[in-house]
Amino acid sequence: MHDPIPSVASRSDGLVDVHAHFLPPWYVDLARRHGHDVPDGMPAWPDWDARDHLAFMDERRIARSLLSLSSPGIALGPDIDHSVLARRVNEHGAEEAARRPDRFGLLASLPLPDVDAALAELDHALDTLGADGVVLSTHADGVYLTESRHEPLWAALAARGCVVLIHPTAPVGSQSTRLGLPLPMMEFLFDTTRVVLGLALAGVLTRHRGLRLVVPHAGSLVPLLADRVALFQLGTRMTLPPEDPEHAVPGVVEALDNLWWDLAGTPTATHVNALLTRYGSARLLYGSDFCFTPPIAVDLQMALLDQVWPALPPLDGPGAPGTPEPWRDLTRANADRLLRRPSTAPAPELPARADGDRSQG
Repeated sequence: MHDPIPSVASRSDGLVDVHAHFLPPWYVDLARRHGHDVPDGMPAWPDWDARDHLAFMDERRIARSLLSLSSPGIALGPDIDHSVLARRVNEHGAEEAARRPDRFGLLASLPLPDVDAALAELDHALDTLGADGVVLSTHADGVYLTESRHEPLWAALAARGCVVLIHPTAPVGSQSTRLGLPLPMMEFLFDTTRVVLGLALAGVLTRHRGLRLVVPHAGSLVPLLADRVALFQLGTRMTLPPEDPEHAVPGVVEALDNLWWDLAGTPTATHVNALLTRYGSARLLYGSDFCFTPPIAVDLQMALLDQVWPALPPLDGPGAPGTPEPWRDLTRANADRLLRRPSTAPAPELPARADGDRSQG
């Protein structure tokens, strides 16, 4: 058992951090034993402790943080039982959230690429552990979320109105393309963009309008590439016969209108302007990326938002320049709308599956 965490005053006017990470020490040990000596080319694994996280939140007027597992996620290696590991991670996160439900929530991890196992863990996470939603890595063992095998999962997530944070991990083949640089510098943005635009092109986002999908890192490169992808999509459709059903599928630009966007990473004027110009302010959310982003860098990002926001062109609604602390008020109100409880309606019954005999490490 953990010692009780001292009471920390909750702030009703504080930020809601939808992109924050917890990192159990046992998970770091397990990751290292399976070849992840450092996370994605970064200098070292950060330390995480609930007390330190609460202190970090109080100092920055963050009322509540949704805890999720960052890259490399559940898929640590071929000899890992993903179902066993996901359950252990989620129960650890749920325990932390239960000890301070006023301050912490949980975005549960799912044991992909096994979709049946992921559906079972989704039920357990939402209905038993009380998770606020899920986090999905862009791929697991090289199987990208864009592959059609994930269709039952998207259907279940949409039916429940479940919050889904997409999180990048090391792209397939990145050892050859990373140029010796840390993967979060560029490759993470490329992988997120690949998946989000791929889901739009595949029609997933329009088939499942109940999805509450959060795109991280100030939209990654999605707002900057959406028009180019839409032009290619239009050109491809011009080669199809008039009766082809593809013509009836909403285009990429329309498909992206239903997404949410967190401001973790580098919320520069370029990124924020692109997001607001294309998608407005009603689905903009705050994300710190703590503990992988250290406090000093989080402070710099907050200062950047304070600097960028007053220079933005006029907006309608509560995010208009001139509103006191506009991005704080705006993202808090948006998060309150996003985080209504997921449905607890039972998902369709799944066929029984045999548990694997692989070790969790």
